[in-house]
Amino acid sequence: MRQQRADYTLEDLLALPDDAPRVELVDGVIQVTPSPTLGHQNIASLLWLWLRSHAPAHLQAAQAISVDLSPNTSREPDVLLHRAGLPSDRSRLRPSDVVLAVEVVSPSTRRVDRFAKPGEYAAAGIPFYWRIEQDPVHLYAYRLGDRIGPGGERQYELVADGSEVVELTEPFTIKLPIAEIRP
Repeated sequence: MRQQRADYTLEDLLALPDDAPRVELVDGVIQVTPSPTLGHQNIASLLWLWLRSHAPAHLQAAQAISVDLSPNTSREPDVLLHRAGLPSDRSRLRPSDVVLAVEVVSPSTRRVDRFAKPGEYAAAGIPFYWRIEQDPVHLYAYRLGDRIGPGGERQYELVADGSEVVELTEPFTIKLPIAEIRP
């Protein structure tokens, strides 16, 4: 189905019925998000569980929560870490609420997860971005750097990657055995 308009806003998303399909808003265009595969969901769920049990008390892990990146763009990371203390009835977060956005790459989302979403998350000021490739499971961890992109926004820089263990000092001290998120 072809969309007739390209000027939708976050308010338009709020007006969608409760039983509407899963969507993201990208530059004013409503995009239906395909259902994830079992492998994708298993990785995302295992990571959510790992983050939930290892993150410090001031951070909380979540899934299926939208992040309003601009007045006409909203994305739904596969997993995210947000600042603790937010009201539990929130289904949409501001970029300033989010510390880490994670995308699990699927064949149908390769370009978006590798290029579009990191650029959008960085432009919105989300400090950390992780990309997880599935076959084999490999985690790439990025931190918002000082390098300026062609649009004048800061870009992510790779700080660690691995398919066995990923060790980081930010957003908290992490020693993540990849086997624990491998289905």
